[in-house]
Amino acid sequence: MGMKDKAGKMQGQAKQKMHEGQQQAQQRGQQAQQRGQQTAQQAQQRGQQAQERGRQATERGRQNLDDTEQEMQDRFDQDYDA
Repeated sequence: MGMKDKAGKMQGQAKQKMHEGQQQAQQRGQQAQQRGQQTAQQAQQRGQQAQERGRQATERGRQNLDDTEQEMQDRFDQDYDA
């Protein structure tokens, strides 16, 4: 094998390695992007769940207030009916 052939072969191998490296970098980039999207979706779901829990707590608070007002009205009625 002549020096030119050897140099050409080495240059071809170097180009192949470079191409493989670019492909791997692209795959890592895509995987990172997918993980980022998944993380964003999970964060959005957690936010929605927290919002729903907040709404439920508010509704329970309203219900408790309504119950308390009704209890006070019942006591008032009982006190003055006697």
